[in-house]
Amino acid sequence: MKLSVPVTGRAAATVAVAVATLFTTGSIAGAAPAPKVAAAPDISVTNVKAHLSQLQSIATANGGNRAHGRAGYTASINYVRGKLDAAGFTTTLQSFTSGGRTGYNLIADWPGGDTNSVIMAGSHLDSVTSGAGINDNGSGSAAVLETALAVAAADYQPTKHLRFAWWGAEELGLVGSKYYVNNLSSANRARISGYLNFDMIGSPNPGYFVYDDDPTIEQTFKDYFAGIGVATEIETEGDGRSDHAPFKSAGVPVGGLFTGASRTKTAAQVAKWGGTSGQAFDRCYHSSCDTTSNISDTALNRNSDAAAYAVWELSQ
Repeated sequence: MKLSVPVTGRAAATVAVAVATLFTTGSIAGAAPAPKVAAAPDISVTNVKAHLSQLQSIATANGGNRAHGRAGYTASINYVRGKLDAAGFTTTLQSFTSGGRTGYNLIADWPGGDTNSVIMAGSHLDSVTSGAGINDNGSGSAAVLETALAVAAADYQPTKHLRFAWWGAEELGLVGSKYYVNNLSSANRARISGYLNFDMIGSPNPGYFVYDDDPTIEQTFKDYFAGIGVATEIETEGDGRSDHAPFKSAGVPVGGLFTGASRTKTAAQVAKWGGTSGQAFDRCYHSSCDTTSNISDTALNRNSDAAAYAVWELSQ
């Protein structure tokens, strides 16, 4: 600090004490302390897998799927909403119509934070009609749910407002997320400072892919994976094919994680991540074998922790 005018007498003594205090304690006596940065909790993969087991049971009891407009989807929404309501979230069910069937988005707001600066995390909850959709996208849905429940358990009070979402009819062309974004006023769209998308984050032959749409969000995820010594690659397989796309088109900064779908893992990627070369990241993509046995616990654990890390880092 450089003083521009000479200071003498009592003022000089006061300045001297303040400077001495600054050098010895890192702050000036009487000044407000710097706000503490809260650390994200470790997300229990056991809890995330328990949600997946519930989604599997729901599918099994409802024709083997959790698809748009079917009983399995309604039961899935009710399961997630029940957990959030019990944890103290304000939940809203948004209905829309697609293909002659009613679909639903579930929106959950955590009370508090600056509603002019909203961090959203979301995932699609629907499956295709051919299977239970446990990796696609029970994995993202369960991780987002457990992250939201961790917010409640910690009574986390971030600077920004937190909102979580589970989208309907993604498998029919991002219908639910498009409906949500298109029905926001321009002012409310502008209030969303970031949307984080989690779609297929537990593939059994996983890669670790990070969206590169927004540099700040991208770097946040890269920082997490660098911290645990896991290399990442830029996500390209799902560009424009998941629920971040409508937000990006509306000018909202977006980012997210993905572990791969029908593309095959290369030898170079096996050297980086392990797994099987020449095999799809998810051999059960959009098929009946996408069950609870179609999950890499390691990938699910890492990506769930990364989701929480990004939510905490970007909201304070």
